Amino acid sequence: MTIFPGATLPGAARLDQVLPAALDAVGLRPDTDARAALNLPSAPRVCVVMVDGLGFYNLADRLGHAPALRSMGIGEPITTVVPSTTAAGITSFGTGLRPGMTAMTGYSLRVPHTDRSFSLIKWPDSGTRVEHWQTQPTLFEDLGDYANEAVTIQPKKFQGSGLSYAALRGARALYGQTLEERMQLAACSLASNARCAYVYWGEIDAAGHKNGWCSDAWIGQLEIFDAGISLLRRLLPNGTLLVITADHGMIDVTERFDIAQMPVLNKGVDVVAGEPRAVHLYTPQPQDVLDRWRNHVGDQAWIVSKDELIDSGLIGQTRDFTRQTIGDVIVFARGTHVYVDSRVQSSTAIGLIGVHGSLTENEMSIPLIVEVI
Repeated sequence: MTIFPGATLPGAARLDQVLPAALDAVGLRPDTDARAALNLPSAPRVCVVMVDGLGFYNLADRLGHAPALRSMGIGEPITTVVPSTTAAGITSFGTGLRPGMTAMTGYSLRVPHTDRSFSLIKWPDSGTRVEHWQTQPTLFEDLGDYANEAVTIQPKKFQGSGLSYAALRGARALYGQTLEERMQLAACSLASNARCAYVYWGEIDAAGHKNGWCSDAWIGQLEIFDAGISLLRRLLPNGTLLVITADHGMIDVTERFDIAQMPVLNKGVDVVAGEPRAVHLYTPQPQDVLDRWRNHVGDQAWIVSKDELIDSGLIGQTRDFTRQTIGDVIVFARGTHVYVDSRVQSSTAIGLIGVHGSLTENEMSIPLIVEVI
């Protein structure tokens, strides 16, 4: 697409197809198109491991630290959804729908008809109910009477969280604090009465945010996760389909531009939301803001209007409510810089080293590692 030159766009094999394909592979819910796109084999049961922040090229560059994953073979990348961030990715994974339908199009968004923005990860806005925002059924809800044959395994702190409800409601929820506990829960569930187990691990993403994905801390977390996969492969019942994927990749920041200190960028903007790599700008003067950003930023970012983003198809089919929540202008950073706003973001948020959300190869490309145990 000419408005996104050089971008990595959602491909024919995508994150939103992973769970539909896995459920089809074990006979819980038919979706032959998704399964064919990802080439998943049939099996009596499936374990899907979601590794927050483990981009395909991040993993490929550090594969020497992951002998278990290396022995499985990492194959070719698939793509995540737009924007390449957790709220969008996990919800698309859990619903089989792209963000245009789920209205989960950023880390934070403005509540329609207000000047309030809130985090779609933490969901702190008491006036906004998750079931009114993300109204699409999850794939687990679609299982109906078979929903008890699907389990989600996450940390206890996610119990009752807005994002878990938006993305994963319907399955039996189990909780384990350590990686070993989660792997054991998955194996035990699949050895008894479950046909699908979803396991989430977020420590690689956390290490990347704090220290950067090129750091020793990130490598250390990759090694811990790889050891967990080695354990899981030993514990899973024979014949289990093991699928490992991620919600997004990551880049390390080299430069920060503070919108609050740049009148040419904040003029006419009422609310700044999204995230530093995929900024949503809300304004009553969208054309003026769009032109000003394009003239000042140039080819440092892909800058589009709300209508251009929707018409491009990058976020898939878009419902009316989603249109109300998306910024009037959206800025996807190129290179390795970010756009922050010291008026509304904490110093911790501004100082994150590893980030994601945009359309670069490292952020958009994710692994799909498949093995029948």
